[in-house]
Amino acid sequence: MADIVTLPDAGLAHPVSVERARGLHRIRLSSPPTNALSMAMIDALMEALAEAAKDPDCRVVVIAAAGRVFSAGHDLKEMTAHRADEDAGRAFFEATMRKCADLMQAIVRHPVPVIAEVAGLATAAGCQLVASCDLAIASEEAAFCTPGVNIGLFCSTPMVALSRNMSPKHAMEMLLTGETIDARSARDFGLVNRVVPPEYLATVVDKYADTIASKSALTVKTGKEAFYRQAEMGLADAYDYAAGVMVENMLAKDAGEGIAAFLGKRKPVWTGQ
Repeated sequence: MADIVTLPDAGLAHPVSVERARGLHRIRLSSPPTNALSMAMIDALMEALAEAAKDPDCRVVVIAAAGRVFSAGHDLKEMTAHRADEDAGRAFFEATMRKCADLMQAIVRHPVPVIAEVAGLATAAGCQLVASCDLAIASEEAAFCTPGVNIGLFCSTPMVALSRNMSPKHAMEMLLTGETIDARSARDFGLVNRVVPPEYLATVVDKYADTIASKSALTVKTGKEAFYRQAEMGLADAYDYAAGVMVENMLAKDAGEGIAAFLGKRKPVWTGQ
């Protein structure tokens, strides 16, 4: 097991910490009690994701959080302060929504799988962050909601991620009522993959990460990209695209090695080619 290197919270400019071990980057939101997605937090997350993407040894990214709240969503105090601007805050609101959308898309487009490790409450854009990750593992103590409707602000951007993870009626239930659902309901709705006792959360997430890291990095990257691209296509186009991806994948050295290892009843040796 590799040493864990911790990059401590450096205040508002860098309100996250990053631990690296065994090909895993665990990015931890480190601005409790709310871990709000302020502009500084979004910038820090984007920076940490970019660093993970540049690390040739990184195989999995985990997004976790310090404290009892995973993330309370956008920093409403920060946003409200800009209502005093000349334009009543329009420019800042637009910049915030664009930057948050960029963050969510950076997760989807990241070259390695991203897992949400949810120990506590995830609301609004915090719930959107969970839904944007490729996998999500939640503690039994976790809870989720999109409560914007309660304060006159429909969670329209979280809706994008929720509607791509859940059935329309489950997504609309959360968006229209603003009510909080528990972890097991989130699993039933399709928002999270598994619910585990809090003391086992990090262990289960690490097991998922280690399992994924044991696969060919090229194959996982190819598959993740293809998954999201085909999901936006019609059925015939999706099959045409996926067939092409499989042909290119079959021609890769790792596919040849994996098939040979399977037939030879041995463990494959991946090269990422």
